[in-house]
Amino acid sequence: MNQTQQYALVTGNYWAFTLTDGALRMLVLLYFYQLGYSPLELALLFLFYEFFGIVTNLFGGWLGARAGLNVTMNIGLSIQILALVMLTVPTEWLSVLYVMVAQALSGIAKDLNKMSAKSSVKALASDGEGKLYRWVAALTGSKNALKGVGFFMGALLLELFGFANAMWIMAGMLAIALAISLFKLDGSLGKSKNKPKFAQMFSHSEAINWLSAARFFLFGARDVWFVVALPVFAASVLGWSHLQIGTFMAIWIIGYGFVQAASPKLVGKKTNPTARTAFWLALVLAAVPLLMAYSLNMNPETILVIGLLIFGVLFALNSAVHSYLIVAYADEDGTSKQVGFYYMANAGGRLAGTVLSGYIYQSAGMEACLMASAIMIIIASALTLRIRHPQSI
Repeated sequence: MNQTQQYALVTGNYWAFTLTDGALRMLVLLYFYQLGYSPLELALLFLFYEFFGIVTNLFGGWLGARAGLNVTMNIGLSIQILALVMLTVPTEWLSVLYVMVAQALSGIAKDLNKMSAKSSVKALASDGEGKLYRWVAALTGSKNALKGVGFFMGALLLELFGFANAMWIMAGMLAIALAISLFKLDGSLGKSKNKPKFAQMFSHSEAINWLSAARFFLFGARDVWFVVALPVFAASVLGWSHLQIGTFMAIWIIGYGFVQAASPKLVGKKTNPTARTAFWLALVLAAVPLLMAYSLNMNPETILVIGLLIFGVLFALNSAVHSYLIVAYADEDGTSKQVGFYYMANAGGRLAGTVLSGYIYQSAGMEACLMASAIMIIIASALTLRIRHPQSI
């Protein structure tokens, strides 16, 4: 298979996984809210999901560099199937700890899959004439659009088939994707010529360290109000149904994905984006949750919808630029090492944001979550000023 076909296969795997990942997130959130779980308890359900994402990105980057990205991608698909099947048990078995363990497996699977897909693009595309930026943007944007479809799919499957049957349906989907990947994906993809030691997984690149720190706060800023606070606020304050919440969040994520995919046309038309681009984009983004926090009590539903739409467009551009910069800054040999380190920081930010989302919302409400988001984005913006442009880029 040529490079374009391999890219299509990697993207297809990423798409299949992303559908189930988004659906699972929505199914767990809505189902356990329906069972009477508090916002903090809902956040704790995803604690292991995010924590093991941190560990997986570090270990997975090392494994990908040694064994090849086809291995890490196929392991990720297999573990997600196991996590889905675990949740098909009777309701009385679904304790907080049991679901946390299933979510831990799903978190491992998600970050193995994401690291594999993002790293493989470096091996399949050059940075000449913006090709790398376009391919990274297309992969990331399409993934997020399909995650939105997954949100809707999760809410719909819950309504039509119930929790356990939804899990079986999604496990079947992934089994097909895994079978294709096992037979078709290039075994040498992403293998490092020099087998790295595990200690080498910690980045020694100053640019990647600062970019990773910025990524931590950027994604923490999104999840501190989006993951738990937003759906609980929509259900408890706005009175939206499960399907309404799933549909709205699906539309938001789909739009977010399309903006990411189109970011090469919106940002850096003539030149590739730089750390300075990331600084200004983050600074503009910070104004959105800040203004929402001060005006939310005027008309909660209108402010929330309009604010989310603006936030989605700006956050998508921020994320796309960050995703390009890490792939561009990473070394040619064993890209997965540095991409894995970077997405470890991403998972750390999501972990912090998820826990804070449940805790701050339960303690101080939606406005406080939005203020926390603005502060974290400002920190992310400031950190990008520390990045020095590598000579190789």
